[in-house]
Parts: sequence; C-alpha cells; structure tokens
Amino acid sequence: METTGIEHIIELLKNLIKIPSLSKQEEGTGDIIFDFLKNSGVEVNRVENNIWAHNRHFNPGKKTILLNSHHDTVKDGPGWTLDPFKPVIRNGKIFGLGSNDAGASLVCLIETFLHYYNYKDLNYNLVILASAEEEISGKNGIELALTEIGDIEFGIVGEPTSMEMAIAEKGLMVLDCVAKGTLGHAAREEGKNAIYIAADDINWIRNYNFPKVSDTLGPVKMTVTLIEAGLQHNVVPDLCKFVIDVRSNDYFSNIEILKIIKDNLLSDVNARSTRLEPSGISHDHILRKAAKNLGIKTFGSATLSDQALMAFPSVKIGPGDSSRSHTADEYVYVNEIKEGIKKYIKLINSFLVP
Repeated sequence: METTGIEHIIELLKNLIKIPSLSKQEEGTGDIIFDFLKNSGVEVNRVENNIWAHNRHFNPGKKTILLNSHHDTVKDGPGWTLDPFKPVIRNGKIFGLGSNDAGASLVCLIETFLHYYNYKDLNYNLVILASAEEEISGKNGIELALTEIGDIEFGIVGEPTSMEMAIAEKGLMVLDCVAKGTLGHAAREEGKNAIYIAADDINWIRNYNFPKVSDTLGPVKMTVTLIEAGLQHNVVPDLCKFVIDVRSNDYFSNIEILKIIKDNLLSDVNARSTRLEPSGISHDHILRKAAKNLGIKTFGSATLSDQALMAFPSVKIGPGDSSRSHTADEYVYVNEIKEGIKKYIKLINSFLVP
C-alpha cells in the first residue's frame, strides 16, 4: 500500500503550527483543516471549532469508525529557544508547538481518511474528526461534535504513542477538599486545628489501596497536589483546603471512587467533574485482534485524552513520543509521519476493506 501526498500533508502540519490554537482559540486552525479537506474534494462539516467529514460512499446501514485527533495546543513555555509558531525542519525533525501533540497524529489520520475517501463497499463507514478543546476537556470539543456526528461503533484516537496502541486509559477526577476546625490561640489549648484534620485525611489518601488492580492500567492513583491553610503563626486555623488528583482505572467509575473517598474522609469533598471516565476495550475486540496480528505493542495509558469523553470502545495510537508533549522546542520526525500513515492504513485495512 503506497501513500501519496506526503509533502502535502507535511505542508498542512506546518500551516497548522503557524497559527496559534490554544484551547477555545482554534478558529484559525479550524479554518485551515476545513479548507484543506474541502480542497481535497471532501464534503466538510463544522460545529464550533470541530471539523468533521464522512467518506464519500457513506452507507447509513453500516456501522461507523471514528478517526479522531485534536488541533488545540497548550501554551508555549519560557524554555523555547525557537519560535513556537515558525515551523522549521532540521535533521529530519519538524519543530513547532503542537507538532508532536497532536499535529502529527491529526495530519496522518487526515491522510488515512483521504486514502479511503472514494472507496466503495467498505465494511464500515469512516468519519474524520479534528476536535477542539482537548487539552482542557472542554464542553465545546469532542463532546459537542459527537452529538452532531451520530452513532459510532468504535474509535481510533490519534495521540503520540510511537505507534504503539493504548488499549486502556485512566480517567481523571480533581477533588476540592476542605477540612473544617475552629479558630483558637496557638499559645493555649484552644480551637480545633483544621490542618491536623486534613493531615489525617491526607494520610488515608496516601496509604489507601483500592481493592481491584487493572491488568492494563494498574491501581487507582490518588495524589494530593495543593494545600492551603492558616492566617498567621499564632492562630489555630479553622480551614485547610487541599486538592486531590485521582486517576481511575477501568474497574471503578469515577462516581464509585468518589463515594469511597467521601465515606473515609472527615473533610468535605467536592468533585470538579466526574465526566472524565477511564476507558478500555475487550480482549476480543477487532482492534486488539488487529494489533496482535500486526505485531503492534499494546499498553495501558496513564495520560488523559478525548477517549475519556467517548461512550464507545476506542484505542489511542499515533506517531511521535508522549515524552515530547508540552515541552519546549517540541518536535516530531518527518519519518514518524511517513511511517504513521503507512501503519494507520495497514491497521485499518485489516478490517475495513472486504
């Protein structure tokens, strides 16, 4: 299977890098993707900054596979030595903000979609979705787009995984906790110290082990990441606030984990959201079978993606390396893009083409 238009797809990535596209500010990159697909002869749809299209011979009687990646980025940090919005190619690397996360995956999936766009009588329909607000799990990202697209049988999510396949992904909850005591003078036995209440709760968080450990995702992980308390040195504090980062595995829903935490802490506990659920696919799913047959390594991912907002089976796979994401002088290899397109087509071809 030969891929064509690699120079065109590299140029698309460079054009995306040139346009700042922070979450909620993706209008410009949305325009570029929309125009690229339209100029490629594709009938394109848009809702907010989400761009999507079906294959030409879409059959409403067949199930649909989603090809998805995002075009928003995080902010560029102070460590950049290059202009984050000026793509340059050096020593086989394309430098620029969003090149690795997740521009390379997005352009590879677009090229893969175009490869199959005019095919007739595929086993499944295909839909390509370039989604917005992924970096902040925003309400106007994939969650909004999926309400427009319709039913999806399963999805392939493009993120930098060195073209290994994440068959499960941890969910996320952020919990705001408040330990409540009473004010008192530090010189006397007065008051009820909220810091001590919080310390007991934090000790429980640090030492508690959830009873079920996932084969792919390991244990549920809880980490206290912020703490705030006190007025001045001689006042017993009546409030201590702290934040827990919770990474859920596929044995527990976020609601179940939240109940266990609330039942064991003295502090008040409030979840900012419970919508970012863990995900995974069954051992006999067609994607896992295809990965096994093609010798693609599988793993469980601790990092979050738009999979958390998908109510259908999905995997995460794409060119580039996760360790380069959100780093200064971010880059992706040109060869990773070339190989990414070939491997996407090889994977999808195994179950898409009769």
